[in-house]
Amino acid sequence: MSSTTLDERENALHGIIRDAGLVALDCYRKRRAGEFSLKGRQDFLTEADGLVEARVFAQLRARFPEDSLLGEETGGGSGGSRLWVVDPIDGTANFARGIDHFCVAIAYVEDGQTELAATYNPVTGELYTARRGRGAAKNGVPLRVAATSTLETASIELGWSHHTPEGEYISLFTAVFSGGASVRRGASGALALAWVAEGRTDGYVEYFMNAWDCLGGLLMVREAGGCTGTFPVTSADLVMGGPVLAAAPGVAGHLAEVTGLPLMTRENST
Repeated sequence: MSSTTLDERENALHGIIRDAGLVALDCYRKRRAGEFSLKGRQDFLTEADGLVEARVFAQLRARFPEDSLLGEETGGGSGGSRLWVVDPIDGTANFARGIDHFCVAIAYVEDGQTELAATYNPVTGELYTARRGRGAAKNGVPLRVAATSTLETASIELGWSHHTPEGEYISLFTAVFSGGASVRRGASGALALAWVAEGRTDGYVEYFMNAWDCLGGLLMVREAGGCTGTFPVTSADLVMGGPVLAAAPGVAGHLAEVTGLPLMTRENST
């Protein structure tokens, strides 16, 4: 792709995600307690998810009709060389319960490489962005991962979903906690990865994430100088999902060891 065309997509992405955030924020402010349903165990569904995704898809189709779309709510295809991956509201449980920790997350993938990313929390006004080879930023200010060098001084966030058996999550928690780390859970994987890129936390691990939850955040971490696991290995992983690890370099090796998840290297990134 020419730089000009990628520039156009980057500019469009930043405008589209801010607009989507306004839709999400409006829904958030108008919601009433208990007005949500469950897709599965602790897997929340709100009307806002569908509204936000429809808004994003409509704008992307109007601007880039030749691109493929993949979203959490309406699915789509991962075929074609140009793909937008959309999570309309990540942190749906927080959204549904009135907790200001949720976001809209969008990534742009070309020929299997994540080229652009944006994660927006409309409540706080924090817009995290990244472009492959050009760094990551929050509201235009460059990001850098933390300089933490040991698990004993690290803050690590762990994610859980119904795809992961309870025993595996408990074992993961035990392994990280026993390594000396402070363990937290914020219930938004996309924001968790952005926080690693920002240096607010030192690492994030989840044994199963969908592509729309993590593609953009993984790019942000790498562009901010951090390390990530190997997901996604193939284009099929964009639909199937997989395990995610992201961390500051000083603790990445330790975290990979205690979790059993390999880190991306030059050899396995191609």
